[in-house]
Amino acid sequence: MDTGPPDLPSLFDPVFALREGGDAFARAVALAPERGAGTLVWVRAYARAEAAVVLEPEMPLGPARLAFHAAASALANALASLGPPELGVALRWPGTAVVNGGECGSVRMASPPGAAEDAVPDWLVVGMELRLAFPTAYEPGRAPELTSLEEGGFEGVGPADLTAAWARHLMSGLDEWRARGPQSVADRYLAWLLDEADTPGLRRGIDPGTGALVLERSGTRERRALPVAA
Repeated sequence: MDTGPPDLPSLFDPVFALREGGDAFARAVALAPERGAGTLVWVRAYARAEAAVVLEPEMPLGPARLAFHAAASALANALASLGPPELGVALRWPGTAVVNGGECGSVRMASPPGAAEDAVPDWLVVGMELRLAFPTAYEPGRAPELTSLEEGGFEGVGPADLTAAWARHLMSGLDEWRARGPQSVADRYLAWLLDEADTPGLRRGIDPGTGALVLERSGTRERRALPVAA
């Protein structure tokens, strides 16, 4: 398993490493007003991978919420790139990572307290966390809906590897968003999303103005919008 720092592009600076028990997301939120875009915090730990990145959007909070979807897609891509070839990777709404049918991690996002939907926020923080292994005393099968990367066949993959892969895929997704627009983020995300994927006659989309999951049934006026957590 890796022991050194993640191999990151120079875009991510400064980089802060926390010891076992640290909270990368909370630390990134605390640092965001002072350190700004590109700040990355990660945790050195045996049983989990956790990292968070500070972003500075150039659009109002509503449409900027697509950063959440970019972070979720980046996590799915990181898992698919580092896991065994037969690995089944997916997402559950809004940001739960699924490996071989079991939940093993998640993404989340924070914005400045009181930030208005129609105003450009000073910063956003997107973060990910993954369960690498269950505690030693954990009884297999106690919670069949949960899994760990160890159970999924990940070998020699540690927090630094996962942090680096997630950060690189996140950067790629944000670059594509700038080049091709919000639909590129929505398409990437929906390709991983399990929810309602096989429901006949149901169309899925992501509202570019809010990040909500929009479900519409063909031939009817039935429409549901599920807000994204942020």
